[in-house]
Amino acid sequence: MSATSEPHLLYFADPMCSWCYGFSPVITALADEFRNHLPLRVVMGGLRPGNTQPMRDKDRDYIRSAWTSVAVASGQPFDYSFLDRQTFVYDTEPACRAVVVTRNTAPNSTLTMKSAVSQAFYANNRDVTDIDVLSDIAAEQGQDRDYFKQQMLSPEIRNETFRDFLFSQQSGVEGFPCLLVGNEESGYVLVTHGFRPLDGLSDAIRNWLAQSPATNLAGKSD
Repeated sequence: MSATSEPHLLYFADPMCSWCYGFSPVITALADEFRNHLPLRVVMGGLRPGNTQPMRDKDRDYIRSAWTSVAVASGQPFDYSFLDRQTFVYDTEPACRAVVVTRNTAPNSTLTMKSAVSQAFYANNRDVTDIDVLSDIAAEQGQDRDYFKQQMLSPEIRNETFRDFLFSQQSGVEGFPCLLVGNEESGYVLVTHGFRPLDGLSDAIRNWLAQSPATNLAGKSD
């Protein structure tokens, strides 16, 4: 079966989306729990791709409020000194592109790379709009830095990243994180649109597995 015909988890996210960062431990736990039943397909949603405007005071106020809400809901750490930057341009495309590179060169590390980029941005105040910083993060995750940077500059990778954004839009996804289960042939069922804690999500996916004619959970082991 192809990746799209086989039942799978379909995850729309952006490394520079704070609620996706809050959801990182949850999606990691779900991917691990269902790794033998439902492969995880990660799609970059494109929160603010191609943005060219530096943050304004009202943007910082909004971000501070959002980050505080995510921290309370998820327990994830934030470095609020990021908000002291005066000329930062919140362009999420390079960070998304970094995940797409990893998806092509080290597919088993796609979710790990997405989480590492988010961690670098939110908890460590690193500029993940910078290709050199993203290349450093990739090297820290065991990838070849020079090859990764070369791929980041590839027109094919850039085009693939924008195809992710288009697929997200065509799928009707209007916010992140968004997690679905199913396949392209039979359709998808929504698991969550927006942040949710882990409690209840595993049961929802297991219920889908038990009812889906395309899968057979019995006899499989984790």
